[in-house]
Amino acid sequence: MSDLPLIAYKVLTGPQMAALEADGVFAGAPIDLADGYIHLSTDRQVSETVDKHFAGQTGLHVAAVDLAVLGDVVKWEPSRGGQLFPHIYAALPLNAVLAYGPLERDADGAVRLPVAG
Repeated sequence: MSDLPLIAYKVLTGPQMAALEADGVFAGAPIDLADGYIHLSTDRQVSETVDKHFAGQTGLHVAAVDLAVLGDVVKWEPSRGGQLFPHIYAALPLNAVLAYGPLERDADGAVRLPVAG
């Protein structure tokens, strides 16, 4: 599995992002709590994730997550179309977040990924 990305992305609402910043940890969105893990997407999956699960929502944020920091709580599991998605079977600590910012799209409509300074 060494060919799997080491960075994945979590889409958060404004209040969820504020909670992560204030609390230093994010327990999960309602869908995460219902499923028992925090859903993440790879750089190639995040635009489709936003289109499918966050259509029409504003005030969204994207957090880049260092999967190596999380270790064994990350599981790669098949989901949409059989693609492997990273799932976190624990809360997301702020210290695993490399960068975050408001969700923006480029001219082609793809989600711009946050960049650490």
